[in-house]
Amino acid sequence: MFDDTRSDFSRLRERAGISLEALAPIVGYSPATLYRWERGEAMPRQAALVVLEDLVNRRGPTEPEKPAFRFIDLFAGIGGIRRGFEPLGGKCVFTSEWDRFAKTTYAANFPHDSHEISGDITRTEAKDIPEHDLLLAGFPCQPFSIAGVSKKNALGRAHGFADETQGTLFFDVVRIIAEHRPKAFLLENVKNLVNHDKGRTFAVIMRTLRDLGYHVPTPRVINAKGYVPQHRERILIAGFREECDFTFDDLDVPSPLNGPKLGTILHPEDGSEKAPDKLYTDANGRVSDRYTLTDHLWRYLQDYAAKHRAAGNGFGFGLAGRGDVARTLSARYYKDGSEILIDRGNGRNPRRLTPRECARLMGFDKPGESKFIIPVSDTQAYKQFGNSVAVPVIEAVARHMLPYIAAEAAQDQEHLQKRLPLVG
Repeated sequence: MFDDTRSDFSRLRERAGISLEALAPIVGYSPATLYRWERGEAMPRQAALVVLEDLVNRRGPTEPEKPAFRFIDLFAGIGGIRRGFEPLGGKCVFTSEWDRFAKTTYAANFPHDSHEISGDITRTEAKDIPEHDLLLAGFPCQPFSIAGVSKKNALGRAHGFADETQGTLFFDVVRIIAEHRPKAFLLENVKNLVNHDKGRTFAVIMRTLRDLGYHVPTPRVINAKGYVPQHRERILIAGFREECDFTFDDLDVPSPLNGPKLGTILHPEDGSEKAPDKLYTDANGRVSDRYTLTDHLWRYLQDYAAKHRAAGNGFGFGLAGRGDVARTLSARYYKDGSEILIDRGNGRNPRRLTPRECARLMGFDKPGESKFIIPVSDTQAYKQFGNSVAVPVIEAVARHMLPYIAAEAAQDQEHLQKRLPLVG
């Protein structure tokens, strides 16, 4: 029996306020295994205790008793768009995400949701989704991204709306908007969406949204470089059920020329980190050796870059230091990390970013923080952050949209109260 460890596990779980059944998918073990830990019949895994400690630190109500607005989170990933709106008084009433690893991360960071994470949105009836004031959707970008289009062209496969597996997911957003008529929506995608298929794809999207009767002001492409040390351009499309004077033109976006540098999100490795991240660093805060490129991989990347330079191409790795800004973090970062390699100097091989540094680079954690729970493998974490949004950009857009969302939500509630019969 492991009574002492069992008491640690039980005490942490109780303080986190989470059941064994709800905890199981978050830590990646079956409920039966967790029950053995609970009864002291087996030693809990250290990683599970770390997750519980994080849940305890985050414990507390995340949903306001009287939300300013209710929203749904479609193609939710790990909750990047949600993190921009929830702190403004919003309550998430429905989440959809098909990837099981992303669902694990999402559940770990929003453990107090009263709703389960729905899976395949194409199999969800619009009428079964709760009423909401705001629809949020970062619909899949692979059919429109430069890398996605190039890959599909090479394979002779269709892309954009002709891609039956992903491109048409936009129309699932449309059918939900048509069914529920939310006060507003915010859609996010890659910058290349505007130019895909010579602009025809974007024209179809804009026409479809406006045909629903929504006021859809000119979308805006925002570079996250003013908020985080990363070149990352994404398009934001907002729509409102009622005609209004909302515009992206007066959204004050920090200049990309004056944004933060990589040093703000990297592990300092000099002992100054307040709480060294034991999953990715040693007790002194030095990044684990497993993130340093092997001699073989480093030589391969250098040879590959030299080959393309000789051919007049711009392909190659991205080597950056603490005073630089990174290239765009992609979902393929787990393969070799070539787009963002950290220069370690003194002739040493460069290293990849740790998943914690990726969390900071995307704005899920503030510089120096390690609050965002990462319960998955490095490979899955890299995919998740590479597919996500830059949170500070969404936070800025959310603040910009809030007066239009909350005002309409309050107005609707007032009209509803007037229609209710008097009691007494």
